[in-house]
Amino acid sequence: MPRMNFRLVAHSIVTRLVLLAIAITVMGSVVRYFMLTHFLREDLGAVVASQQLVMASYVARDIEHKITERQAMLGRLAATLPLELLARPEALRAWLGERHELLPLFSHGVFIVDVTGKVVTDYPARPERAGIDYADRDYVRAALAGEAFVGRPVVGRVAKIPVLPLAVPVKDAGGQVRAVLVGITPLAAPGFIDLLQQGRIGNAGGFLLISPRDKLFVASTQPEMVLKPTPPPGVNALHDRAMAGFRGSGITVNAQGVEEISAMVSVPSTGWFVVARLPTAEVFVTVVRAQRYVIANVVGVILFLLVFVAAALLLVFRPLFRAARHADRMTLGEAPLEPLTVVRDDEVGHLTAAFNRLLAKLFATQAELARMAHHDALTNLPNRLLLADRLRQVLARAERNGTRLAVLFLDLDGFKPINDKFGHEAGDAALVQVAERLGHLVRESDTLARVGGDEFVVVMADLDKETHLAAVAAGTVAAKCIEALARPFDILGETCLLGASVGIALGDGGGNPHDLLLTADQAMYRAKQSGRGCYVLAENEIARGETVQGETAT
Repeated sequence: MPRMNFRLVAHSIVTRLVLLAIAITVMGSVVRYFMLTHFLREDLGAVVASQQLVMASYVARDIEHKITERQAMLGRLAATLPLELLARPEALRAWLGERHELLPLFSHGVFIVDVTGKVVTDYPARPERAGIDYADRDYVRAALAGEAFVGRPVVGRVAKIPVLPLAVPVKDAGGQVRAVLVGITPLAAPGFIDLLQQGRIGNAGGFLLISPRDKLFVASTQPEMVLKPTPPPGVNALHDRAMAGFRGSGITVNAQGVEEISAMVSVPSTGWFVVARLPTAEVFVTVVRAQRYVIANVVGVILFLLVFVAAALLLVFRPLFRAARHADRMTLGEAPLEPLTVVRDDEVGHLTAAFNRLLAKLFATQAELARMAHHDALTNLPNRLLLADRLRQVLARAERNGTRLAVLFLDLDGFKPINDKFGHEAGDAALVQVAERLGHLVRESDTLARVGGDEFVVVMADLDKETHLAAVAAGTVAAKCIEALARPFDILGETCLLGASVGIALGDGGGNPHDLLLTADQAMYRAKQSGRGCYVLAENEIARGETVQGETAT
């Protein structure tokens, strides 16, 4: 018994609805979990990205100002430099010294190289710089070509620390480059890019200064990254876009595998860009707390569903359970088939009413199935099965009343060409019209049946007991049938001609339906052999097997 109770509970609609409610709750919580996570990530990400852009823009503007300030200073100095001093290095150094107050931005001094790239002089004097050939440096090559240039950040040959060289050409009145003036600023110099190198964002965030041209980290909050090459393509998708010119913000995974929000802003004078970055683990702490809250909330909701919803469902479905038990008793034969009582006008009541309608429809369907089993699907005439039953009834009545009956077996002439020429759809339309025409010729007490593809049978009951009179009546109906079918048919817009050959068998109550149909069928074949469009009347075997033939005009 406990096993049966467990089985009932396991298959109960209440159990399934409770489980469904729990599944919906869990699914809703999962959806809420991911949607809330997505919304918070997007919302917080957008806010933080906006803040990152502001900070990156501020740092980029600061670097831009300091670079352009140094470029302008070098440009003014180059414009006023006496060209005759290029041949007098000591005098040129003295000239640079007199303008020393203009040079503090270049804390590692300035130096001048000639058109071959060799150092002419410098200030302050650094003996180790004398004679060095700087022709291989990008900034010297660019300046010799007549362009002011911010060089690739490198470890200085003299300074031995990371420095940023700036170069401007020294030109004569004709615009010819006569020398190059170079200013050197250490990357770690106070007041230069220290805001970028020392500034942090959150606990683990910070800034990067990147040169796309040189594929180099110029500066970083993390000192170990300074002057290191940038990651190769494919490692960091957002970095790849930034190297290709994208400026803005986004979420990416850096070369160390850390997801972060990054914002990129250009430093126009150098082609560099500043990156402000912050790990998403810091940004989305609120998201993690929200996720934990959703998970904890689901447990409470599930407990509530198990208790409250189960009790409510049992109360709601109590009438349904009673109706189900009563229906079981009816199916087991313990109670008669009868409509169930509708307790209330809700879904359960509607279901009970539907069950009652189903009972009524069941009886109607059974009647329809019985009709379909005994009628031809195309013409709705009785089929061979129902014809045999009707024949048995007519034979019994003829034997009881001393009357006679006639079986007319009709086979259509010219039907096959219609099928072959116009298709089966036309053939079906022709058979339907044939059934309609024949139906107008028979009495209500007679039976018209379709027993084959183009074969029809008419059973005429209660004919005169005199064979001659019965034969005359049967022949008259056969002639009318032949005449009715001889008229043209309109089939799918085409005019077609059909005909019929009819075999007639008479009976007086003796014999059986099969013998009568067989006799009428054989008579029909004799009618076809006689030229078609006629009928042949054959007495059955108990009438001595004699055959009477007759024809009708077609």
